[in-house]
Amino acid sequence: MIKFLDLKAINDSFEPELSDAVKCVLDAGWYLQGKETKSFEMEYSQYIGTKHSIGVANGLDALRLILKAYIEMGLMNEGDEIIVPGNTFIASILAISDNRLKPVLIEPDLNTYNIDPIKIEEQITDRTKGIMLVHLYGQNAMHPEIQRITEKYNLKLIEDNAQAIGAIYRERRTGAIGHVSGHSFYPGKNLGCLGDGGAVTTNDDELATIIRALANYGSKVKYVSEFQGLNSRLDEIQAAVLRVKLKRLDTDNIRRRQIAQYYCDNISNPDVILPVKKNYFQLSNFDNQLSHVWHLFVIRHKLRDKLQSYLTGNGVQTLIHYPIPPHKQIAYRNLNSLKMPITEQIHNEVLSLPISPVMTDAEVMKVVELINNGF
Repeated sequence: MIKFLDLKAINDSFEPELSDAVKCVLDAGWYLQGKETKSFEMEYSQYIGTKHSIGVANGLDALRLILKAYIEMGLMNEGDEIIVPGNTFIASILAISDNRLKPVLIEPDLNTYNIDPIKIEEQITDRTKGIMLVHLYGQNAMHPEIQRITEKYNLKLIEDNAQAIGAIYRERRTGAIGHVSGHSFYPGKNLGCLGDGGAVTTNDDELATIIRALANYGSKVKYVSEFQGLNSRLDEIQAAVLRVKLKRLDTDNIRRRQIAQYYCDNISNPDVILPVKKNYFQLSNFDNQLSHVWHLFVIRHKLRDKLQSYLTGNGVQTLIHYPIPPHKQIAYRNLNSLKMPITEQIHNEVLSLPISPVMTDAEVMKVVELINNGF
C-alpha cells in the first residue's frame, strides 16, 4: 500500500534528534511556557519574517484569537463582516462565526482553487472589516488586487497559513504578507508536530501582546485576567519537536516540489485535470516554484469517486480535500441556500494524491502509471 501520508516514516526520518528533543523536555520537568516554546517562537518568527510569533494550541485557535483580539482592540464588532473563500477547510469560517462575526463567502478561481481576487470588491459593504486569505493546498493566494482592496477600504488582511508554511510571495513568506497570520502544526502539515499545535505571527506589537494574553486565560500577569480569554498554549514537547523539524522544512518542501513536478510532467490521462500554479508576479531572487509548497497535490476528475475506488483497489491511498463545502454543512444551515457553483464543482471533483518527503521515486511512478494506464 502506498500511504497517502506515512507519518511514522516521516517522524522516523528525524531520529534520533526527535526522541532526544522530547527526552530533554521530560528531563527538564517543565511542560508549558518554558524555554523550548520561547526558542521555537523566536526561530519561527525569524523563518516567517515577522517580529512576533505566539505559540497556541492549534490552527483554529490561532484564527479565533486573532479576531477576538481585534474585537478587544475595538477594531471589529459583533456582526461585522469578514471576506473568506467559499472553498476552504471549515476552520477558516468557524473562527469567524465563533467571534459572532459574519463570514462573507467568495467563489474561488477554478484554476488555483484559491479565492478569486476579482470577485472580492463587489461584496464589500460598510460592515466589512477584514479579508481572511487562505493559502489553500500550499499555494500562495495573495494577489495585487487584494492588496489594492485592503488599502482602499482600510481592511485587515488575515492570512490562514495552515497549509502553506514556507511558500513565498514577492520575496516574503506567506504568514508575513498580511497584518497577521494563523498557522497550524497539525501532524499532517508540512511542518507538523506530534499532536495539535499552532501559532500566530504578526508585526503588530499591540496585537501580539493581546493575543498572547487572550491565549493564557486573558492574563498578562499570572492570576490577573485583563480579558475574557482562552486556554490555548503550545506545549513544550510540541515546541521541541517543531524546532527539530523546522530546520529541514525547506529541504522537505523541495522534495514535495520534485514529486509535484513529476506528477505534472507525466500524468497524461486526458480526463484528469492537473493543478495549475498561477504566479501574479515576477520573482527576482527566488525560483518561481516557491509560491507553492505542495501541502496537497490535488487533481480533478468528473468520476472522482470511481477513480478513488480504482486507486484504492490497486494499493494507492488517496483523500478528498474536501467532500462537503462549508456552505453545505449542517453546522451552517443559514448558508445552505447559497449558490456557489464553482466551489461545489471543486468539492465534487477533487482528489488528493499521495505526496510527502518520504515518498520514493518508485511509489510516485506507480501512482502515475495507474492513473495513465488503468482508468
